[in-house]
Amino acid sequence: MRRALDILAPLALIAVLLGVWEIACRSLGVPSYRLPPPSEIGSATAQNLPLLLSAAWNTLAMALTALAFASLIACGLALVVALNPLIERAVQPLATTLQVTPIVAIAPLVVIWAGLEHPERAVVTLALIVAFFPIFSGAVTGLKAVDPDLERLFDLYGASRLQKLVRLRLPSAVPFLLEGHKVAAGLALVGAVVAEFVAGTGGAQGLAWRILEAEHRLETAKMFGALLVLALMGVVLYAALQSAERVILRQWRGR
Repeated sequence: MRRALDILAPLALIAVLLGVWEIACRSLGVPSYRLPPPSEIGSATAQNLPLLLSAAWNTLAMALTALAFASLIACGLALVVALNPLIERAVQPLATTLQVTPIVAIAPLVVIWAGLEHPERAVVTLALIVAFFPIFSGAVTGLKAVDPDLERLFDLYGASRLQKLVRLRLPSAVPFLLEGHKVAAGLALVGAVVAEFVAGTGGAQGLAWRILEAEHRLETAKMFGALLVLALMGVVLYAALQSAERVILRQWRGR
């Protein structure tokens, strides 16, 4: 019963808000190009659904590609950093600077360097930059979050540095790595959309381009439809990673 209420409560709130939105738009006579009612947004979304889903797949594919590359680079660099404090002191300021620099500020440069005829490269690169730091930070923190007693036990038995890394540090880093990837996945999606906006071309054929296209035609309902698809895609991606995290952590705790 409680689980059903947990599901019905947010749905009821959304229904009430949509109802208020619909009534307000129609009673106040708000122009559709300024703020369309939910019924018009739903109709526009249904009419353009194949096009929006195709664009969503393009955006998702670039975001996941960036996430995969960010994971490989961040985890590899984290291993090197965790084994050498000197390298950590050298890399950490650069990684932090990259994290605090707004992606919008460097996006035009990346678009130029990637080539205006290849906007998808710029999208993947910018999404990678955004997704890099959460994975790197989580990996470094996890590799250091070792139980001191276990570390002393490994030292007592004369374990090598490689054995301590494989059998002690990497297992202890699993929860941190999972959380870092979960955060990075959402950021990669955001970075991909921002990069598409900055590129300002239909070459990437993502959701951001569909939003820009609808904006130029004053098709506000279609813009809301693209935003709805983007939001649902983000929710599904987060839920999938959260489910995977739950399964992996269950096995991890069992060991």
